[in-house]
Amino acid sequence: MNNSAALPPVDPSSFRSKVHGCLLGGALGDALGYAVEFDSAEGIRARFGPSGLTGFNQLELPAPVSDDTQMTLYTVDGLVEVLQWANDGVGADETACLWLAYLRWLKTQGEALPVNAPDQPDRWIDGQEVLHHRRAPGNACLSGLLTGEMGTRKRPVNPDSKGCGTVMRSAPFGLLPYVAAETVYKFSADGAALTHGHPSALHSAAVFSTLIHDLLPADATLQAAAANAVERAAASGVPELAQRLEAAVALASEDLAGQSRPSPERLKAALGEGWVAEEALAIGLYAALATADAGSPEQHFRKAAALAVNHDGDSDSTASVTGNILGVLYGREAMPAEWAAAIDARVTVEKMAEALLGVTVG
Repeated sequence: MNNSAALPPVDPSSFRSKVHGCLLGGALGDALGYAVEFDSAEGIRARFGPSGLTGFNQLELPAPVSDDTQMTLYTVDGLVEVLQWANDGVGADETACLWLAYLRWLKTQGEALPVNAPDQPDRWIDGQEVLHHRRAPGNACLSGLLTGEMGTRKRPVNPDSKGCGTVMRSAPFGLLPYVAAETVYKFSADGAALTHGHPSALHSAAVFSTLIHDLLPADATLQAAAANAVERAAASGVPELAQRLEAAVALASEDLAGQSRPSPERLKAALGEGWVAEEALAIGLYAALATADAGSPEQHFRKAAALAVNHDGDSDSTASVTGNILGVLYGREAMPAEWAAAIDARVTVEKMAEALLGVTVG
């Protein structure tokens, strides 16, 4: 791994597909997992049969996205605002723009802004009614924003919180082209500190964002990106993050070698349930790696999403991570057409992808 290597050239056509794939893939995983977010693996099998939940044809449609997709799109909007200012020749504080975006998301959840928080004028995303639903938002995301204080790494608002709310919203940092990996890492960790303070919450988000960034080149491989993620986790100084990612890669290798079969029970024993940051990242990465022999990119996406959904834990967050990873790896073309048509926020996701593309590659 070399964070200081020359930045690879960005092919606009490939990049467009990868941005759309990453955001849509995350939304698809989120919507599929949200249907069973609080169900046990046993409960999922009782509802959907021995194979569990494997597709949207088993659900009432349109399938709603959760706070995971909502906050991911507000991360996009914060970055878009920073780049709009930059493209006009005006410097802007990227973390402050993200904070303002998240405060506007807070209002969509029916919360009044604290009196000490700035109230920014609405932007396009704020008028999208499909995002104005309260769908089990994370406690730390809410409580951190409700303080009215802009959390920082030196002055966190929730110093002990390591919930997965930082990871599930952080893929967009990795979609910034012409930016070094260490800069992506910093942006993501700073953005995570707006609501969470535990080192694992910050570094899990940053490792995830840089994994997404590693998958932007047209010749990127999932295995190389995963190896880089393990190295960054080891260098983060957060033991539980390093341990979970090492376990994810090892478990996936065993499955692919035929030494074991994927199961919710083995997943839980090795990687946890996904409610905290390092577990959500580990499960999402494991599901993508363990199903790499599925066949076509679309088959890989379907199989990985199902593996990321069918377990005891935070199914929407883990599957959204898997969807982000495979979406950026393969691009928009690998997303199942009937799945894309099944979710309630597809149009909004696509428009936010275009907004990010408009300020990056035009």
